[in-house]
Amino acid sequence: MYRALAFPLALALACLASAAIAPPIQIVAAENFYGDVAAQIGGSHVAVTSILSNPDDDPHLFESSASTARSLATADIVIYNGVDYDPWMDKLLSASTNDKRKVVVVADVTGHKSGDNPHLWYEPKTLPAVAATVAMALESGDPANAMEYSANLQKFIAAWDKVAAGAADIKAQFAGTTVTATEPVFGYMAEAMGLTVINNDFQIAMMNDTEPSPKDVAAFEDSLKSGAVKILFYNSQVTDDTTTRLLVLAKAGNVPVVGVTETMPAGKTVQTWFLDEIAAVHAALAGHS
Repeated sequence: MYRALAFPLALALACLASAAIAPPIQIVAAENFYGDVAAQIGGSHVAVTSILSNPDDDPHLFESSASTARSLATADIVIYNGVDYDPWMDKLLSASTNDKRKVVVVADVTGHKSGDNPHLWYEPKTLPAVAATVAMALESGDPANAMEYSANLQKFIAAWDKVAAGAADIKAQFAGTTVTATEPVFGYMAEAMGLTVINNDFQIAMMNDTEPSPKDVAAFEDSLKSGAVKILFYNSQVTDDTTTRLLVLAKAGNVPVVGVTETMPAGKTVQTWFLDEIAAVHAALAGHS
C-alpha cells in the first residue's frame, strides 16, 4: 500500500519542485512605463528589464550599449514604443536573431503610424491595450499560469479606470480651456481632458530639436504674457535656454506651470504616476479659475 502511494507522491513533489525552479520569463521594455505594465501583468513569473528608466535623463540622448544588446538577445518578450520614438530598438533587434522572441510594438497595437505624436503612453487607451497584449503573450507562452495573468490584467484595468476617471472629471469641469506646452509630450492626455492646446508648431520644432520660427516664438511668448493660456506644460527632463525663458514668462504672467516626464519616476506605478499628473492639472486649473 505504501509503495503504491509513494510513486504518485514522488511524482507530484517532482512536478512541484520543477515548477518552483522554473526560470522567470524574461521581458525587456524599451521604456520603463511599458516595463511596469509587464511587471503588473506577469507578477512573480516574469523578470523585467527596462532600458530607459531614469526620469532625470533625456530619452532623446539615449545611446545603446553592449549590455542592452545582450538583454534583448535573451529576451522572451520585447516591448517598445515605435513611431520613431525609439528607432534604436529596430537596429538592436535586427542585429540579434531569436525566433522564439515575441515583440510588441505599441504603435502597431494602437494603430499609430510614423508622423503621429510619438508619446503614445499618454493616450488613455494605450496602456490598457498594451496590458492586454502582454497578457495574451504570456498566456500563450505559459498556459499553466494563464488564469493568474488574466486576473492580473483585470486588476490593472481596475486601477487604470481611476486614471480615465480623473481625465474625464477635468473634461467635465474645464473642457475648452486653452493651454500650451513646450513639447507635445502630454498632448494625448490633454486632448482626453478636453483642453485646447495651442502653439503646436513650436512644440513640434522643439521635439525634433529644430529652431522654432521667430513667428512661432513670438506667438508662444504672447500667449503667456497675455494670459491667453491657463497652463504651461513643460517636459521637465529637457532643460534649455528656450524652455527656461518660457518658464520665466509663465511665472511673470501668472500662468500655472505643470511639469510632465517622458519616463516614469522611481517608486511609482503607471497608475500613480498619471494620477499625480492629473491631480497637478486639476489643481492648476481650479486655482487659476
